[in-house]
Amino acid sequence: MIKPTTRKRIASIDMLRGLVMILMALDHVRDYFSADAFLFEPNDLTQTSGAIFWTRFITHYCAPVFVFLAGTSAFFVGQRRDKNSLAKWLIKRGLWLIIVEFTIIKFAWFFKMDFSILQFLVIWILGICMIFLAGFIYLPRKLTLAICFIGIFGHNLLDGFNPTGEITSFIWSFLHQFSIMEYGNITYMTVYLIIPWIFVIPLGYYLGELYLPKIEPLFRRKKLRQWGLGMVLLFLILRFLNIYGDPVPWSTQNSLGFTVMSFFNVSKYPPSLLYLLITLGPSLIFLSLAEKWKGSFFDKMVVIGRVPMFFYVIHIYLIHILALFAAMATGFKASDMVIDLWINMSPELTGYGFSLGAVYLIWLVIILGLYPLCNSYNNYKNKHRDKWWLSYF
Repeated sequence: MIKPTTRKRIASIDMLRGLVMILMALDHVRDYFSADAFLFEPNDLTQTSGAIFWTRFITHYCAPVFVFLAGTSAFFVGQRRDKNSLAKWLIKRGLWLIIVEFTIIKFAWFFKMDFSILQFLVIWILGICMIFLAGFIYLPRKLTLAICFIGIFGHNLLDGFNPTGEITSFIWSFLHQFSIMEYGNITYMTVYLIIPWIFVIPLGYYLGELYLPKIEPLFRRKKLRQWGLGMVLLFLILRFLNIYGDPVPWSTQNSLGFTVMSFFNVSKYPPSLLYLLITLGPSLIFLSLAEKWKGSFFDKMVVIGRVPMFFYVIHIYLIHILALFAAMATGFKASDMVIDLWINMSPELTGYGFSLGAVYLIWLVIILGLYPLCNSYNNYKNKHRDKWWLSYF
């Protein structure tokens, strides 16, 4: 069972965070172990299968929920601090996350510290979002929400914008365009982009208002359900119209299954409006249901959700180490797992990998191995709340 903490936590939020963390691990195991990952993108309908596509799709929920609930956590922190103190807290943690991205996490992904190649991944954007949130909290609530809705609903109007100038193109690659580019003798791989992620975290921040003690649980669940269903319905309408909301329209395929896959094949880099609707909408519905859930699985997800940064860092190191041994066991060299740009972009690993079934098995073994570590670390944090550094990891 979950041991009580000195600060009240929302178990349903921790459970959702924990669940998306283990789904995230599935995606990363697929990156490092799937033979198909080296051959084609999982959403390439000309080569993928239903199993591969939907395996990738369910992991789409990770980043939006991670960023969204980071805002909710910031709201809870703000209940114990004044606004200036909260802003400083957000800036410090944002800067810390950016540092961690390019040091501890960079080495975990690549097993090398080569700063001539920089990858801007999810922890970097989480840090950027926290820094922006430090400014958003000073704005009136309605103004912040209006800015965020405009940013989320309107950013796909920018999809066709491709600046030609060297400097403007470089800046735009961080704002709204996935790129692999060279600038000043450094290769930049901009994956998680500032727009629209910075508009997601304030929405999560104000979601925290639903969890204030004065709010009746029945009212909260009703609102979560209504908002979630509304987002899913809006997704279905916009996607069916095929006019706006994602840079890639859906189309009728050779089979019903692939047509459905085309319908749900939404863009993540940057996250389109439709991507955010179909990930955050069901997540809100999930939160409305999870408040009443109990049981061993629920408790274990809560534990993982209470130590997300610990889980994130440890799981990458574990996956990469296991992949190194798997490569050596199948005829590759250990040095082949020292990566330059990304795992499935490494020509040295041509022919490496395993079936999707093996990927799921490896994933389950990794999750089962990580849970005791997460539980121990969670207990340690609960017993040592006087140690300030624990709040950073």
